[in-house]
Amino acid sequence: MTGSIVFDPLLPWPALAALAALTALAVGLALWRGLSGWGLRLLAGAVVLAALAGPSYRQEDRAPLSDIVLLLEDESASQGLSDRTAQTKTAADALAREIAARENTELRRIRVPDGAGDDGTQLMTALANALAEEPRARVAGIIALSDGRVHDIDRAPELPAPLHLLLTGHKTDWDRRLIVRNAPAFAIIGESVTLTLRVEDSGAAPQDDRMAPLDISVDGSAPERFQVPIGRDIDLPLTLPHGGRNVIRFSVPAAEGELTDRNNSALIQMNGVRDRLRVLLVSGEPHAGGRTWRNLLKSDSSVDLVHFTILRPPEKQDGVPVEELSLIAFPTRELFMEKIHDFDLIIFDRYKRRGILPALYLDNVAEYVRGGGAVLVAAGPDFANAASIYRSPLAPVLPARPSARVIEERYRPTVSDLGKRHPVTADLGDGATWGSWLRQIEVEPTSGEVVMTGYEGRPLLILDRVGEGRVALLASDHAWLWSRGYEGGGPQLELLRRLAHWMMKEPELEEEALWAEPTGQTMRIIRRTLGDTVGPVTVTRPDGGTDQVPLREVSPGRYEATYQGPEIGLYRLVEGEQSAVIGLGPAAPKEFEQTIATGEVMQPVIAPLRGGIKSLEDGLPRLRDVREGRPAAGRGWIGLTPRGAYETRDLRQTPLLPAWLVLILASALILAGWLREGRR
Repeated sequence: MTGSIVFDPLLPWPALAALAALTALAVGLALWRGLSGWGLRLLAGAVVLAALAGPSYRQEDRAPLSDIVLLLEDESASQGLSDRTAQTKTAADALAREIAARENTELRRIRVPDGAGDDGTQLMTALANALAEEPRARVAGIIALSDGRVHDIDRAPELPAPLHLLLTGHKTDWDRRLIVRNAPAFAIIGESVTLTLRVEDSGAAPQDDRMAPLDISVDGSAPERFQVPIGRDIDLPLTLPHGGRNVIRFSVPAAEGELTDRNNSALIQMNGVRDRLRVLLVSGEPHAGGRTWRNLLKSDSSVDLVHFTILRPPEKQDGVPVEELSLIAFPTRELFMEKIHDFDLIIFDRYKRRGILPALYLDNVAEYVRGGGAVLVAAGPDFANAASIYRSPLAPVLPARPSARVIEERYRPTVSDLGKRHPVTADLGDGATWGSWLRQIEVEPTSGEVVMTGYEGRPLLILDRVGEGRVALLASDHAWLWSRGYEGGGPQLELLRRLAHWMMKEPELEEEALWAEPTGQTMRIIRRTLGDTVGPVTVTRPDGGTDQVPLREVSPGRYEATYQGPEIGLYRLVEGEQSAVIGLGPAAPKEFEQTIATGEVMQPVIAPLRGGIKSLEDGLPRLRDVREGRPAAGRGWIGLTPRGAYETRDLRQTPLLPAWLVLILASALILAGWLREGRR
């Protein structure tokens, strides 16, 4: 039971102040006039003013409330290094026993796991959430068991009591990590890109050897080892071997005594892109479809197009002197002998043998294909006659031979059953709405895959692989009708774009392919095939274990599955003869960027309320009560601030000047003053 005097004024305090001023003025006037009762008048005014102030005696029945101590236990990944987990548990249990033995004190144990994704240690967020659930007036202290590597220090809340950090780890701890300072998302195939790497030691690292081995592996191949200096930036020139995703793994072998090797490697995933695609387009004669090819290729800024149209064949004799012709001479030897390998794709559009390209040149084109080049033949009526390009050294690499028949009939191009699985023609749209073509060259396939058919199901588009190269035969010169919107048109630009990119070996258009698309720790596994079925994908985890992941068909020739990776690192995928590698998680996990325990990160939050930073290696500090505002830590001890919080269970309030007493006192004093002045 406690008592105190409180005031509950009947009028606002400014009004009472004004009445007090008027009372003082009246008493002063009485004193100036020499009235002997001025003192009694003053007392009467004081009694009235005191009554208006509403003084009362308040009695409270209070129940004391216990103090609350928050104990934050860091259970993030970096706390699993060395014996930090055991240190944390031992210290937390000892503190729990000591706090439980204190009078009027409660403990709240708060476990702080890894943040979502790669957010790291979210200790300040956990503290803010805990303070939001507790009465701040009862919090006597906050103790954090951690290595001090907090990644949300900018979210530190305003503290109601001192914060103490008890550091795990040892003074002899040291660690080595690999840092990749710059890693572009894209790089040009065949051109060198420079990466900056650094091998860095922290903590009590040995100083005897200042060189470290560095292993570099591309797409899961056997690594190459180099010796690099420690503590210095290294510029590493790198050339991507192929287009599409390239997975490069840099790693430093674990050194004896270091805390962890989880930060000794880095995965870099870069997409290889072509700088410029060089295309040679040879048109046998001017025709409506020639502009279609030119517009398609010129619309792509990454394509360098060399286009020749044969306007004046050798058999044309009109008597015009050669020196008066303004046409550019066709540099056949330079293009087809000296610089043929500079081109990524050669297109013969309605070309026929006219003696302009000798057989030796065309034989060189065939060798160019076998060595990895690409040739596309867009056939016109000349492909079916005696001057056909098929009747040349190119014949061995072409996937079909002409039957000498030119079909001049209306038909609608159709994607074949195989074409529905082929990336060039899959998902082109609704073929029933496509416009018709009016001409087709009848051909008999000798190799390759028929992905589109035309008149009465005859082969229209045939794709083939020859040696290291690729060949395509389009048995019609009427694709341009789609670009003109004839009968509604069709996906002419998309078809020709895919066709050109398939021939130039763009990875996303491979018929047989296996790859994965990562999102955090989840990957979407994709398998494309021309076959009817595929087997499960064998996923090899970073720890060497394997999982069998079945695939389901989501569209013709495309199979997919979702896989949740249990850990960060490099995963290998194998299905049949197809394989791929993919990296899951960040290149450098935040929890392992810095692993040496330190109090510097949390010092700005601890300092304002004069908390302490102690190392558990030196022993568990004692708990001591300290007054608010005083130093809360010292040698071998940390302080808790008793809050003295209480709960009011009952309240009684008695007026000190009841109305009847005020009336009697004021009346008596006024009457006494009047009588005193009257006797004078």
